[in-house]
Amino acid sequence: MSDNLVIVESPAKAKTIEKFLGKDYLVMSSFGHIRDLVKKGFGIDFEHGYQPQYVISEDKEKVVADLRRCSKTAKVIWLASDEDREGEAIAWHLQEVLKLTPEKTRRIVFHEITKDAILNAVRHPRSVNLDLVNAQQARRVLDRLVGFELSPILWRKIKASLSAGRVQSVAVRLIVDREREILAFSTESFFKVAGTFLADKIPVKADVSQKFGSEKLALDLLKKCASSTFTVASIEKKPAKRTPTAPFTTSTLQQEASRKLGFSVSQTMLVAQRLYEAGYITYMRTDSVNLSEQAITAAKDAILKIYGEKYLHTRRYTTKSKGAQEAHEAIRPSYMDRQAIEAGSQEKRLYDLIWKRTIASQMSEAALERTVVTIDVSGAAEKFVASGEVILFDGFLKVYMESQDDEGESASAGLLPPMREGQILQASSIVATERFTQRPPRYAEATLVKKLEELGIGRPSTYAPTISTVINRGYVLKEDREGVVREYKQHTLASGKITEKILRENTGAEKSKLFPSDVGMVVTDYLVEHFPKVMDFSFTAKVEEEFDEIAEGKVVWNKMIDDFYQLFHQKVEDALQNSQRATAERKLGVDPKTGKDVIVRIGRFGPLAQIGAAAAAEDDEKPQYANLQKGQLIETITLEEALKLFELPRTLGDYEGKPVTVSVGRFGPYVRHDEKFTSLKRNVDDPMTVTLERAVELIEEKRKMEREKVIKTFAENEELQVLNGRYGPYLACSGVNYKIPKDTEPSALTYKQCVDIMAQQEGSTPRKARFAKKTTGTKSAATKSATAKSATAKSAATKSAAAKSVAKKSAVKKSAATKKKS
Repeated sequence: MSDNLVIVESPAKAKTIEKFLGKDYLVMSSFGHIRDLVKKGFGIDFEHGYQPQYVISEDKEKVVADLRRCSKTAKVIWLASDEDREGEAIAWHLQEVLKLTPEKTRRIVFHEITKDAILNAVRHPRSVNLDLVNAQQARRVLDRLVGFELSPILWRKIKASLSAGRVQSVAVRLIVDREREILAFSTESFFKVAGTFLADKIPVKADVSQKFGSEKLALDLLKKCASSTFTVASIEKKPAKRTPTAPFTTSTLQQEASRKLGFSVSQTMLVAQRLYEAGYITYMRTDSVNLSEQAITAAKDAILKIYGEKYLHTRRYTTKSKGAQEAHEAIRPSYMDRQAIEAGSQEKRLYDLIWKRTIASQMSEAALERTVVTIDVSGAAEKFVASGEVILFDGFLKVYMESQDDEGESASAGLLPPMREGQILQASSIVATERFTQRPPRYAEATLVKKLEELGIGRPSTYAPTISTVINRGYVLKEDREGVVREYKQHTLASGKITEKILRENTGAEKSKLFPSDVGMVVTDYLVEHFPKVMDFSFTAKVEEEFDEIAEGKVVWNKMIDDFYQLFHQKVEDALQNSQRATAERKLGVDPKTGKDVIVRIGRFGPLAQIGAAAAAEDDEKPQYANLQKGQLIETITLEEALKLFELPRTLGDYEGKPVTVSVGRFGPYVRHDEKFTSLKRNVDDPMTVTLERAVELIEEKRKMEREKVIKTFAENEELQVLNGRYGPYLACSGVNYKIPKDTEPSALTYKQCVDIMAQQEGSTPRKARFAKKTTGTKSAATKSATAKSATAKSAATKSAAAKSVAKKSAVKKSAATKKKS
């Protein structure tokens, strides 16, 4: 057994570090956190300063046992988890659970997995930083308190299975507020006038800078231009420079990867994590733009070698973001001279982005010349302006240019032909085009991260999980939406005549944007009304600052928790007793067929339309219900749109002697035939307009898929199958799926080949119980055991909710006692 045990949090990281340390070091992984707050109740000891009550996670018991066994024989244990607060907490939990003594424990940190960085960390160990640990514990405890106190209120006041969170609820509020801005926005039309002029037969495009508020004003200018001459009044040339942007932080990497690569925020972090653990980049959770002297020197050498001295201009960036955590570096390549890597496609693309951004930050400015030509109109006061831009020296633009989030119209300035002041230009055409004011843009994942960072809400480690949480819980929808066709007018002056056209354009189309659901809007409204402090942007940012102060040792963490909880808990009790149930109910009008009221509201399974009131007695007529469709909101749906929902289910006709109907259920629109259900295609089929022919096509398509689903089975193990899936053939065995290697014919696979493929993807010795022939009773016993554990956990959660008020009362008593002691 090795004298030195190094513990990291991921197997991939362990594998990379092993290459740099000799045979005297054994590198093991904790697979993330080894323990968490107990699930029963709050998992917090209110009577002893909000002390967390931790328990080793069930899936980590074997990991802990292995680590404990190896730590007993090792002379020195090196805790090498990540250098942020989560990493420090992992190191502390390991120290506590493994009962490591200070004499044999070393804490080492590094923000790149290179040989120099690892060996340097080993030469300069430290102890676990309890201030960082307390900052992480404070966040965990506060989030548990807010979530466990607010969620049961939402169950009682809105609907079951809802949840709230300190950061997630504020993020949803941003999206809800933006949606309401959009709904309240009133589009106004105006006209823009642009001309194409000829300078020595070379076309020059120029615009009138002002907007015309009416069609008449724009036409008046065209009429004046019809009898005017156009003269170059002035030519102004100005030198300009463009400076490179700073190296990546977590936030800017997420934004740029979204713009340039189309990655989601969580996808970016997943790929960046793989790059870091493979030793290709520095630590990917950082809000610093700083580069080390070593990195700047390496970048300098790479620039001189690849581009030459004139492209070199080293810079030192400083972090401006509020509350930046710890002295991290920016995200950069571990080796600046490594321009490309051998890895998967996503890893290659993200690495290329990081390399280019880092190298560009140390390159020369781009030198440009901007030319502005002003053109006088003899018969009008308005002037046309043409602008052009020439790159004299590309500098950093040779490598990298940052993308923008701007959704507005943008025209890149191009080259202008030679012109001179006083030159008469010929008007080829002058066009007045109707344009429209633009509503505020909806958030995409990247722009939401940017907004959260601007407001100081959350930290690099929380952006991706926050967005994933609000989407997964149905408060926010990430989707594409089709635009609508809009007509606009265009008047053209050419050859002395003005002609008019009515043109069409698609407007309002959205791609991968964030929309609030009805439930998200109702929850937000309820929380803003009853818990305004928790939902306040500045308060949420202030809490982040307090976490920073705890990390710096300036604030005692449980005092900060107590100051928040006392007032917050009073609000919780008041809301439970005095607030009204929130259903967002809205009366739309009266159903002309029945004369009954038509309302929309939040129901047990989400937003719905309802005709008639709830039955007061058993023999009363029950109301009719219909689920709202995608894109429909309680706040905006009309009576006509709601009444159309009750046309479902629609009978389309007969197929094979049996009726075919279409309707909408909890999981979306579907076709029903012969007691079987077939989903309609998302963004393709509309249940209100789908035809019998299309329904039959979908039914037959599903039947074909089911016929072709099973490619091959094996007598050796009835649970092992080669199947056709949505993304191609794959192996399935005992509920686990495995990829089939490329260039492998699925139908030709033997049983042994399948076992080998599964063993390789397991990454360890194959589990015989999975691959061997099924033994009667074995699987069902395991299933029953898992089911029993799940049921026990659910039961405990239910009991904890019922016992909640007792815990709260003791918390209030505890606080009083705490204040007396202090």
